[in-house]
Amino acid sequence: MEILKQSSTLKLPPEMFTGDAWADVVHRGEEPSRARANMVRFSPGARTAWHSHSLGQTLYIVEGIALIQSRDGEIVEARPGDVIFTPAGEEHWHGAAPDRFMSHLALWEGDEVDWLEHVTDAEYTGPRRSTCDH
Repeated sequence: MEILKQSSTLKLPPEMFTGDAWADVVHRGEEPSRARANMVRFSPGARTAWHSHSLGQTLYIVEGIALIQSRDGEIVEARPGDVIFTPAGEEHWHGAAPDRFMSHLALWEGDEVDWLEHVTDAEYTGPRRSTCDH
């Protein structure tokens, strides 16, 4: 067993995020592992730009209300304990509701992320459904 030294909290860049978001690296596997895990905290209204992961991504919502949308899909409102999986290559965004902070644990493999354009205010404020609706 080994207790790993944690790096400092990172302010996430405005090229990839609208609003304020911070990440703490929980795990970054060394070759041959490609496992990645970050705890990400979003201020109200903050969100990622559209992006996709070459091997998919799993989000575990820890606190607040998360908004997640795949390209051309509905905005899903997720709550603590919800787990959201986005498959490889699927363009999506995720962030906090306009009136709540939100934290999620992001799990993915490798560093191949394709960052795209920012989510517009019109996209962000589109109709949403709750994970409680199904």
